[in-house]
Amino acid sequence: MTDIPHFPLSAVVGADDLKLALCLTAIDPRIGGVLIEGPRGMAKSTLARGLADLLASGQFVTLPLGATEERLVGTLDLDAALGEGRAQFSPGVLAKADGGVLYVDEVNLLADHLVDLLLDVAASGTNLIERDGISHRHSARFVLIGTMNPEEGELRPQLLDRFGFNVALSGQTLPAERGQIIRRRLDFDNDPAAFCAQWAEPQSALRERCTQARARLDSIELDDQALARITERCFAAGVDGLRADLVWLRGARAHAAWRGAAAIAEEDIQAVAEFALRHRRQQQTPPAAPPNQGPSSSPSDTSLGQGQWGDMPAPALPTGARRDVPAWPKKP
Repeated sequence: MTDIPHFPLSAVVGADDLKLALCLTAIDPRIGGVLIEGPRGMAKSTLARGLADLLASGQFVTLPLGATEERLVGTLDLDAALGEGRAQFSPGVLAKADGGVLYVDEVNLLADHLVDLLLDVAASGTNLIERDGISHRHSARFVLIGTMNPEEGELRPQLLDRFGFNVALSGQTLPAERGQIIRRRLDFDNDPAAFCAQWAEPQSALRERCTQARARLDSIELDDQALARITERCFAAGVDGLRADLVWLRGARAHAAWRGAAAIAEEDIQAVAEFALRHRRQQQTPPAAPPNQGPSSSPSDTSLGQGQWGDMPAPALPTGARRDVPAWPKKP
């Protein structure tokens, strides 16, 4: 049976901050994934699924909310082990997600014992299953994407910190964007294959931009000057631990690669500040930009709207698409 294609990220209207966070995570999966917060009906799952098409592997595996421990970690067939002298392993969600995306909807409602397992594997990158003296170990490195509605409960602090970035979606959408969102959703539901074909060119341009950014990522130095600016702001924000510093620095480098730059600049640091600090800061005010910050580091420079693609062309709209509401509009 052929899988139904998912809604292309390039066709999503608005949500520029989240699309940027997802693209940066695709460029450098070591950022640690994205936690997406927002009320119901904000297309959080649609946006999360769009990440798979930008990763090198493209795998996207969902952990169901009511999953059992065996569904998550896999199982060992003990009868086969006794009869054949070796363990027969049936892979779980963690094995299938290795090298790709592990998506958890309503992650704040995940059972505590599954949260504990996720934390262990996320820290080690390895899943170990042991049953009656028989064990099996396999790689489990994935980009963790979670969605949640804060009104339905909070996330355990240990798991919250495991997400590299945190982005909140607003429930308020401008009328012009609302109409365009509904129209595109209806078009997709009516004929998913035709809709994806219509958006193939801009989606390909987005995928290529992420691919090129990944290729130049390691050539961009994680320099001491950028690190010093980041550590000072983490200290000022009162964050616990050092994960924010590391995530912020990696995110700034990914943003520099996204721009096509050769080094981390102030605009890269500022572009990902809220992503790295939102769920970690003790003070509830955003970090102040440096006093001599130039116009190039304004928030609109991080928009994924048309005209914000640096030296690379913005993806073209498909034939018949409206120009008054761009595919990725600038922030109002």
